[in-house]
Amino acid sequence: MIRVVFGALLALLVATFAHTAAAQAVPETEQTGSTIEVGETAPSDGEIRTRIINLLAQIDAFENVRVNVTEGVVRLNGDVIDNAAQDQLTSLVNRVSGVVAIENRVTVSGSLEERLAPAAERIIERSQNLLASAPIFLVAVTAFLVVAAGGWLLTTRIPIWTWLAPNRFIADVYRAVARIGFILLGVVLALDILNATALIGAVLGAAGVVGLALGFAVRDTVENFIASILLSLRQPFRPNDFVDIQGDMGTVARLTSRATILISPEGNHIRIPNATVFKGRIVNFTRDPQRRFSFDLGVDADADQAGALATAVGALQGLPFILRDPEVSAWVSEVGDSNVILTFTGWVDQNAVSFAKARGEAIRTAKSALESAGFGLPEPIYRVRLDGAGQLGGALAEESREVGTPAPATDRGSPARATPATTPAQLPQAADPTRKEDASTEAAERERAGQKTEDNLLDASRQAE
Repeated sequence: MIRVVFGALLALLVATFAHTAAAQAVPETEQTGSTIEVGETAPSDGEIRTRIINLLAQIDAFENVRVNVTEGVVRLNGDVIDNAAQDQLTSLVNRVSGVVAIENRVTVSGSLEERLAPAAERIIERSQNLLASAPIFLVAVTAFLVVAAGGWLLTTRIPIWTWLAPNRFIADVYRAVARIGFILLGVVLALDILNATALIGAVLGAAGVVGLALGFAVRDTVENFIASILLSLRQPFRPNDFVDIQGDMGTVARLTSRATILISPEGNHIRIPNATVFKGRIVNFTRDPQRRFSFDLGVDADADQAGALATAVGALQGLPFILRDPEVSAWVSEVGDSNVILTFTGWVDQNAVSFAKARGEAIRTAKSALESAGFGLPEPIYRVRLDGAGQLGGALAEESREVGTPAPATDRGSPARATPATTPAQLPQAADPTRKEDASTEAAERERAGQKTEDNLLDASRQAE
């Protein structure tokens, strides 16, 4: 297969070269658009030939061209450097008065020396022009360096950007934009000094195309960077805040230009892209120190619900860590299959106590108070129906009497209530609500301390005014 394809390509190339050679061997005669003059006013062939030879003698590219004129038909022979010179020759001869038609048999020279000589001459000429323009070039470079150095001094040494920006990170962004602006200004000034203002549009266009290409290539990086700017301005969370971001819960450690770092309650590092953080759902549990907890307890369906609510609320209000304002709330939330569900809520100060331990202690206290007051907290009751229930019941009763156990009760009333403990156990120190666990906060602080090389946009000195 490869041989067939190679042979076809070779045949195509041979045919192309043959066609080109045939076209060069039999040149077409190009007729001019001028009026054919006759009589004494018509220029002679000698005059036409002399005029064309004198014109071609002034152009170095046509020094090897020979001219013959017969009855106003000009035949050109010889060789030129390239195809452009060949077309220029025809156009030049066509403008001579008296030329009726042109037969251009000039070929392109294949001599390496003749083809390299013009290029060498152009290189020498441009080198001479460059040396002649060296002073103005040095002036242009000096102007660019002065503008760039002035921009660097303005953006680095003068604290104007700190006054304009709400925080240090935005000030750094302002400085970077200002540096780019000064560099572009220096380039435009240098090109204007070199009288090459036509290149300004090309430079700006190329910069735009490169910027667009880079934008598509690093779209996610740019998106995260812009999101970091907006998060730095709005600051929906601060260091050590406990937040929930799109289902990821943890303590805020750092906000970088690319991602937000959380420390989960288990001590794991969670890295979330800033674009996801900015567009996602953020729940900040720490922004307000007062936080409400809630829990449900079930009591007997035939119990006094008002009394149960009053008993549990009184026990909750007696806890020292529960706030008096907002006050404790309680209500009957629903009626279950075998009990009535009571809902209780209370508020605590997260800065003083552990929220999880405070909620746990509130549940324990309310449950103990209800049981001490004689309110049962029944488990779900299931009624099972068996075929031949009478015979089965008698057999069970007979078996119970044989083993010395009491017969099963026939009363299907409420289950027996739990007997309250006579001596309540002392609350262990690990469950004390006033003993806060700062392991996540300490891990977040270690994370910030261990990343000195990476910027933290939540640093106290970068917070919004």
